[in-house]
Amino acid sequence: MTDLEAVETEPGRPTHDGPVGGRTDGPLLVVDDLHVSFPTDRGLVRAVDGVSFTLEQGRTLGVVGESGSGKTVLSRAVMGLLPEGTPQSGSVRFEGRDLTTMSREDKGKVWGAQIAMVFQDPMTSLNPVVKIGRQLTEGLRHHLHVDKKEAAVTAVALLRSVGIPEPERRLHQYPFELSGGMRQRVTIAIAIACGPKLLLADEPTTALDVTVQAQILNLLQDKQRERFMAMILVTHDLGVVAGRTDHIAVMYAGKIVETAPTTELFSRVRMPYTEALLKSIPKTSDPSHTRLSAIAGRPPDLADLPAGCRFAPRCPYAQERCRVEEPPLTPDAGGLHAWACWYPVGTPEGSDALARNASAARQSA
Repeated sequence: MTDLEAVETEPGRPTHDGPVGGRTDGPLLVVDDLHVSFPTDRGLVRAVDGVSFTLEQGRTLGVVGESGSGKTVLSRAVMGLLPEGTPQSGSVRFEGRDLTTMSREDKGKVWGAQIAMVFQDPMTSLNPVVKIGRQLTEGLRHHLHVDKKEAAVTAVALLRSVGIPEPERRLHQYPFELSGGMRQRVTIAIAIACGPKLLLADEPTTALDVTVQAQILNLLQDKQRERFMAMILVTHDLGVVAGRTDHIAVMYAGKIVETAPTTELFSRVRMPYTEALLKSIPKTSDPSHTRLSAIAGRPPDLADLPAGCRFAPRCPYAQERCRVEEPPLTPDAGGLHAWACWYPVGTPEGSDALARNASAARQSA
């Protein structure tokens, strides 16, 4: 096999040392006590407030929460895309290197080559006045140091690998000439072009028609498995991560409030907020015109957070303790499932709290 044939049949070759799909010692990514704040006229907005997690190579983490929960800021902090001077503390260690203290020049060597990102709206993440081919080949030529011809061959193979028909013709088109689903496939091709070890997908189907959302999510899952990448899938929908992740972290008001292996979380939910998110998922088994379940109230103002548990004002389990004392994220005996709640779902304490609140509501009615 010639070098050119190898490029064509193996698009997105990793640029890191070691064999393709080879494991590294220890976690690939370690986020430790990460805080990110934004100064505003109303005060300091604590968008990410003490988040910690680890991610192994080849595994997928789902980060789930409502709009404003901090999940997008978290993904940008992991990627190192926060504006210069943004107040933050804690560490984001990728293969032992702290991205939060890395210079922009060094980050540039990591972006695309070892960590890549797929954004919400492909029309804004792609340059509208630059042809698809150039946008695909720029990273290849910069990180892999291949010539123009090799880069073009690889670009065609990448477009074909993400299911885009007539890839040779697409290289000469502009983003506006493609459909939303095709544009998102192009951004995925760009993201995986240099064989990154970590892929971040931030609400990758939000801007797409519902008919193509599953196709894009399945494509991401297929590419993650084929290349043994680690992936962080950010979404507001627990249904999206149900069959596509190994582990889930549920965020609320800047904090992780529940985290567990995916199957464990769905079978033994503990945090009332997670339970509320699950109940809000439409079910095909429900009769037509069934009213969807909604979470009462609104998320808190991150510049003026309430005392105690941040979900307490909206929680059907909340007691007086919840309003004055913030629960820590506490693991169970096995150490894999953790939640931040004084009265967890499915426990005697939680059942009693729910019953007390229901009784009080009946008496006041």
